This record gives sequence, structure tokens and C-alpha cells, in this order.
Amino acid sequence: MSLQIIDLSSLRERLNVPATLVSRTVASTPEVNALLDTDAVVAIGVSGGKDSVACALAVARYLDLIGHTGPRVLVHADLGRVEWKDSAPTCERLAAHLGWELLTVRRQAGDMLARWQKRWENNLSRYRELSCVRLILPWSTPSLRFCTSELKTAVITSALKKRYPGHDIVNVTGVRRQESSARSKMPVAAPLAALTRRGKQGITWNAIIEWPVENVLQEIADAGLALHEAYTRYGASRVSCAFCIMSSLDDLRAAAGCADNHDLYREMVAIEAASTFAFQGQRWLADVAPHLLPASLQAAVDRAKLAAAARVAVEAEIPAHLLYTAGWPTQLPTPEEAALIASVRSRVAALVGIEVDYTTAEAVVARYEALLAARATADATQSESKAPVQEAFAF
Repeated sequence: MSLQIIDLSSLRERLNVPATLVSRTVASTPEVNALLDTDAVVAIGVSGGKDSVACALAVARYLDLIGHTGPRVLVHADLGRVEWKDSAPTCERLAAHLGWELLTVRRQAGDMLARWQKRWENNLSRYRELSCVRLILPWSTPSLRFCTSELKTAVITSALKKRYPGHDIVNVTGVRRQESSARSKMPVAAPLAALTRRGKQGITWNAIIEWPVENVLQEIADAGLALHEAYTRYGASRVSCAFCIMSSLDDLRAAAGCADNHDLYREMVAIEAASTFAFQGQRWLADVAPHLLPASLQAAVDRAKLAAAARVAVEAEIPAHLLYTAGWPTQLPTPEEAALIASVRSRVAALVGIEVDYTTAEAVVARYEALLAARATADATQSESKAPVQEAFAF
């Protein structure tokens, strides 16, 4: 999609737009403009953070200028216990200012904390039954952000499709290039498969992607809206989950400085202690505000740190060719290799304090054989499903 910076300067005198707004223009594309011209739904994702607030203000102003008359809605994905307490109120203040509806959506299977807890429970089951060779962490990561895909994107797109079945939908975000290297490479707009239905288009529009942070703050100030208290009271630089996998150390400390987040902090540290996996790679959330931890939890964390180092060393003994690919083994271990896997499993189980199956060489070989057979069946079934359909009769 080609970039098109919407030029409000030519409209300023005719529409009496203040000169201070001219520099805060939205970026768009011909594809976005075409949908707006046909009064597509405009749904702006809002978290309570400064970028989504500024984006909503700028897009609302632009829609008024071009005469857009289609449905407009703010959408907030409520992440539950991991949210700052001021996030929902900030979104509500924005909705009241704009006069737009605020649609709040939630993952039916539980909030973000429940997702991490359930993921750990599931990963223990997988390890117990040798459906994975190495223990898998409970947390989302920068390269596996199911926190965003499952608790935001999936629930938002599902709700929008149900609410607007007969409309094209423009999904607007407050992504800005200045935020990170990855976001600097993002397009202004792109098709969104999750919102695309038969005969109806779905597209993501990063309307303020070119804005520096100064524009964001000025936009909110000019609207007379208060910033989220995470910025103004606690000194955070960004708003998402209170304790986010992407947070800097300073932002983690800012979150820990808010009493509303203390119970959450202890629950998340408890997952670290139980799993032996630090929240952010090598950074333990427990180390951010240890004064908030009871002595029993601090002792559990100390044990978990020792167990984590030992677990990593033990699991490093497994040869690479015995690790799984896409959830499956690729070859049968020799009796000696199977004995090694059994030994590793027994030692890891002892370190983490869990019980596991397949702790003998014979049991490991049998399990690999069963998994390899299951994989062959799955591959064959997949190949058959992709085979061309043959005509029933030849003439």
C-alpha cells in the first residue's frame, strides 16, 4: 500500500482548522481512504495509554473533516487483573469526550494472569507425558506474544465481526515508528485477515505512525484530557499490562510502586517460584520489589533461582537431534540416548518438584516410537487432504 500523508493545510482556512493542528495530521493510504469514503466501520483500539488516546482524538477529528458517517466505536480489550486500575477509566473519559461508544471485550477463558497460570499447568502436563523434551516456560515472550494475539486481537476482531457483519471494518491502532525498531518498519495500513469476510474487507490502519511523542502529548493536552495515572503519578513510560513482558526495569518498578498492583505482583512472582522461569528471560520480577514479598515467597524464589540454573545445565545435556520439531520427535533415540533423556527428566523433576512419567530408557524409547508413529499418521492425513480431487468418471 502506498503512503499518503493527509494534508490538512489546504483545508485549514476553508474549514477554520487551527494552525497548531496542521502538524498533527494522520497518515493514510488510498485503500483506507476508499473504505472511509464508503462509510466503513471505524474501530479504534484503546488501552488507556497515551498513543491510543491521541490516535483516537486525531482520527475522530479527521473523520469529521472528511464527512465520514459510518459507525464509529472505541474498543478496549480488558486484560483483567494485570491491568492498571486507571486503564478502563481513562478509556471511559476518552469515550465521553468524543461522544463515542466504548466497547469493552474480554477473553472468555480467563484473563491474562489466568492464561499464564493455565499455560504453566498445560506445560507441566506436556512435560510429564513426554510431549516435550525440555520444560517450557509459562510466560509470553517478545517472540511469542500470545498475550496480544489471544487477549487483544482475537477477542477484538471476533466482537467486531459479530457486531458489524455487513460492513467493511477499519481497525485503527496507535502504533508509532518512534516506539521501537520493529514498529519503525510497520506499514501505514495492511489487510487484516481476521476481519476479512466474504465480500467485506478488514484493514488495520496505523493512523499516527509518523508522529513523534511530542505530538501525542500535545494532542491530549489540547483536548483537556488527563493522562493515565501510570504516567503522571507513578512515572511509567508506557501503559499496557502493569507488569509487561516488554517493560523496562524502570517501568516494572513504577508498576510496583502502585499499591493496586501489589497482589498481582505477588501472584506473578509465585509463578516464577513454582516454574523456575524468570518473567523476562534473565530478569526476575521477584527482584523488582522484594520488599513486597512475604518471607515464605522470597525463600521459594531463592530456591527457584538455584533450581533454574541447575535445570538449564541439565537440559543442555540433551543432544539437539533428540529435541522436538513442531511438537514432534524427528528420530528414535538409541538405548544410551534414551537413558540420558530418562536421567534428565528425573533430575529436572526433582529440581522443580514435580512427578513425571517415562523415567527409564525402555519407557522413553516406547514413547518416542509412539510419537513417531502418530506423526507419520498425521503427516499422511495432511498429505491426503491436500491431494487433488479425482473425477469420479472418465470420458
